[in-house]
Amino acid sequence: MTDDPDTGREAGSLSADALRDRLRRGDAVTVLDVRDRDEFEAWHIDGESVHATQIPHNKFLVARVRGGVEELVADLAEPVLVVCGEGKASADVADLLADNGIEALNLDGGMEGWARVYESVEIPHDEATVRQYLRPSSGCVAILVVAGDEAVVVDPLRAFTDRYVADAAELGAEITYAVDTHVHADHVSGVRDVARETGAEIVLPRGAENRGLAFDATLVGDGDTLGVGEVELTAVSLPGHTTEMTGFRVGDLLLAGDSVFLDSVARPDLEVGDDGASEMARTLYGTLHERLFAFPAETRVVPGHVGDRTKPDDAGRYVATLGDLRDRLDVLTLDEDAFVERILENMPPQPANYETIIETNLGRRETDDAEAFELELGPNNCAATGTAD
Repeated sequence: MTDDPDTGREAGSLSADALRDRLRRGDAVTVLDVRDRDEFEAWHIDGESVHATQIPHNKFLVARVRGGVEELVADLAEPVLVVCGEGKASADVADLLADNGIEALNLDGGMEGWARVYESVEIPHDEATVRQYLRPSSGCVAILVVAGDEAVVVDPLRAFTDRYVADAAELGAEITYAVDTHVHADHVSGVRDVARETGAEIVLPRGAENRGLAFDATLVGDGDTLGVGEVELTAVSLPGHTTEMTGFRVGDLLLAGDSVFLDSVARPDLEVGDDGASEMARTLYGTLHERLFAFPAETRVVPGHVGDRTKPDDAGRYVATLGDLRDRLDVLTLDEDAFVERILENMPPQPANYETIIETNLGRRETDDAEAFELELGPNNCAATGTAD
């Protein structure tokens, strides 16, 4: 078949929510990303069922004139899902592919639309309703705990403030605490926005003050509690990712923040830089072996992030027992020196704009909603990679 850009055929489209559903089912998805190489390498749609290829838009512009559209995508299985930043260049390419007899779909809204997808699932709990939120584009996890007519949201994202407020109201509760487990480097925190919407009390770990916190908050340390209805959240100091990293225990659930994940452990450098990363990795080693794993093996861990290839359970929940994690993560079998070496050798690129995001989350820099959304586009990169079996 020869290239024929005048046939007038138009490609179909796929919403970001529909893409999420396909990935959740494990459907094979062929992604053609037409952004520039550096944008693709920094952040792209990935997963076990995804085959992603990057070919820049300008190559298709040339092929439209000179021919060769089919050759550009000859190795790609159809249908081809075309992706760009906002869904405009990809729409052009998808239509060009359709003109040439290739089954193609355009991702509505592009990567920005993908970043607006937010899903939730309930985690069983004897004393409270616990809702886990996930942003698939970045792997960021937030938690809403509702007991009686009160609720607490842990690690909220600013972009989804209205979602937490509405969900709490749907469950007959009002948010009384907005909590961050640490000063985040990968996304703009929603604690102040939730507080403005609801009057909730802002809670941060005590060590955030030493990092230059510039707004009023209740500061908690190891063993401090927050009462929500008849339920208590107990602060658990878990330094290593940052000096102030603090998890929260709710019955047999441990909201672990950025300490241990389901297939990796935290990176240690985002607060202290390269020079302090080795010492912070030793702190993380102590946290994991002396504090975290002092809890019973049946303690259920809810991580602060998941990776593109992290698998949920059959109900879509990202949770595992400490016993499972001990068996799953080979990095936990290493001695301290080997652990530090492994972590330092397996850190991904730092999150995009992380220094600006930290300053925003400390309240030392003002950022409007549009800029905040742009700042956090991309993967979270808060885990050390290559740490699981």
